[in-house]
Amino acid sequence: MLNPYMIAQMQNSEKFRDALNRVVEITYPPQRIISLVPSITELLFDLGLEKRIVGVTNFCVHPIEKTKTITHIGGTKDFDITKILALKPDLVIANKEENPKNEILKLAEKVPVFVTHVTGLLSALQMIEQVSQITNKTKEGWRIIEEIKAQFQKLKIPNKLKIAIYLIWRKPYMTVNGNTFIHDMMLRAGFQNTFSEKTESYPVITAEEIKKSGAEIILLCSEPYRFKEKYISEFSNLLPNADVRLVDGEMFTWYGSRMRLAVDYFESLWK
Repeated sequence: MLNPYMIAQMQNSEKFRDALNRVVEITYPPQRIISLVPSITELLFDLGLEKRIVGVTNFCVHPIEKTKTITHIGGTKDFDITKILALKPDLVIANKEENPKNEILKLAEKVPVFVTHVTGLLSALQMIEQVSQITNKTKEGWRIIEEIKAQFQKLKIPNKLKIAIYLIWRKPYMTVNGNTFIHDMMLRAGFQNTFSEKTESYPVITAEEIKKSGAEIILLCSEPYRFKEKYISEFSNLLPNADVRLVDGEMFTWYGSRMRLAVDYFESLWK
């Protein structure tokens, strides 16, 4: 077994360009990793990095039997910088949308922070490749990428897409536009996003807009807002002819190795 001194001797400093166009210099390969992104946390475990992960967020729930034993550093939006620094990470992985930019840049003054950005299947695969490269797990990363590609290649999208609304929040109602990962997953799952032309990525919409949308189906996600059975009638009243369903939000929003499960789930929505 290598002792800490031997590991230090084997390490080099490497530079990588992140989604904020910053050049991030890290000790390579990194030995103390913190993830601020739930889907990337699961990816890190699937890359075989369990022994190098020293901190995760409260929302990093996969794999639950492993993440629950690791130090939690707060939420994705309100992570505790003091607690992060105390863990002495040599790499923190963040995301442009999931983590607040000002806090990320503040943290980046103290430790190396690599910021990712995912807007669809292609950029998700690129992210997996990047993360596997900066953690020295390229072979494992390509295995996961090929598995995801194989799954999506077999996906048969219905000829006629169903006009759909995907809701991520209640009070106020919030949905997604065409620049989001969710939008890309909706299309692949056979749904035409009613509000794809909205300017904001996650726009607030009104009950009146829902009524006038002409949507055939309303998808109520399990995260970030946990819609429950009791909310179905609320939206059925707004659009009496629409099919209102509860859906697994992880299948539409987790852009790491969990995408290997998404295709079978999408196909099940048409049965």
